[in-house]
Amino acid sequence: MRYDLNLLPVFLALMEERNVTRAAARLGITQPALSNALARLRVTLNDPLFVRERYGMQPTPKALELAPAISGALARLDDLILGQRDFDPAKAERQIVMAPNSYVEFAIVPSIVTQLRDLAPKMSLRLVPYGTDLAETGVISGQTAMALGRIIDPPDNLIVQHLMSDGLQCVVRADHPRIGKRITKREYESMKHVNVLPPGRLRAGLFQALQRQGLKRDVAVSVTHFLAVPEMIAATDYCATLPTQICRRLTHDKRLKFMPAPVDLGTFPVQMAWHVRYRNDPAHRWLRQVVADVCREIAAETD
Repeated sequence: MRYDLNLLPVFLALMEERNVTRAAARLGITQPALSNALARLRVTLNDPLFVRERYGMQPTPKALELAPAISGALARLDDLILGQRDFDPAKAERQIVMAPNSYVEFAIVPSIVTQLRDLAPKMSLRLVPYGTDLAETGVISGQTAMALGRIIDPPDNLIVQHLMSDGLQCVVRADHPRIGKRITKREYESMKHVNVLPPGRLRAGLFQALQRQGLKRDVAVSVTHFLAVPEMIAATDYCATLPTQICRRLTHDKRLKFMPAPVDLGTFPVQMAWHVRYRNDPAHRWLRQVVADVCREIAAETD
């Protein structure tokens, strides 16, 4: 029996998107063309494969059974073909899409941009929101080259690499009337706090660290980005607990002073995740190495 290999990416797009409109957009084809391809797939595989329900297309048991094998086969084919391509970063003209969380965007991406400017001046970088979970980054579908941050519950089609770890520090205004060079547990718990509230499940990290140490906070205001913190702290007697790398990038602000947390709050991981299909893509592989090198240098500067 003859079958069309072009139908397999259609199958994977529907598996990952569970939506005809998004799958068609991802593949760069019209919805009628995708529907036609799905009809041919159903005949070829002798199964409905996807059933339309209220909240999208749900795969049948046979589709779920076939998905890992088809994904693996296409990944191996991509490895074989893409691995043969030469890549010269100095001459490459392409746009790379990344999904960094707010921490990575502020603390790490500027150094990545500097490397791209020097090593790959014709490449451009587009950042998309990390969102509340990995599905919103586009990395699960392969539309985004990589997600950067804390990777929670990654699916099987993502490869995850640990880049570095970071700790936590406290910041208050430089002329705070009660806090000198250090802050005690009693002072910490008696103060009002500014809290950076990441989206979704990512918000658990600091809360869990505080709970482990039995440290309480009286949160007066929660903000959505680290850039909002300096103005809040400079105008009040409040305290904020921030990642060390964020603090390093705020030390130029003479309105602020930084100090260790009153107890050891541990560290949190910074990770990179990418779709398995980009495993051997020379451009993606080169960029991942750039990101890893940048993080290694940043971590070394803190040690």
